[in-house]
Amino acid sequence: MSFPKFLLGDNTDYPEAIFVIHTEFPRFIINLQDDEVEWLEEFDKSDEKELESEAENLFQEANDFYDREIQRYDE
Repeated sequence: MSFPKFLLGDNTDYPEAIFVIHTEFPRFIINLQDDEVEWLEEFDKSDEKELESEAENLFQEANDFYDREIQRYDE
């Protein structure tokens, strides 16, 4: 089964949270309400430098994805 790069997540236990799930490497869940990130991968120390530079772009893509999805709901 293949998944889209980003998915929206919802949970009634966290009514204020806006979860975006990144399904490709490096997989993570970000809560756009407070920008808290949960990584679903384990990283070596050698990966941290590359991850730092890539993470900022991925977080921006997650925000853009959410904005696009909400705009589509409004249409």
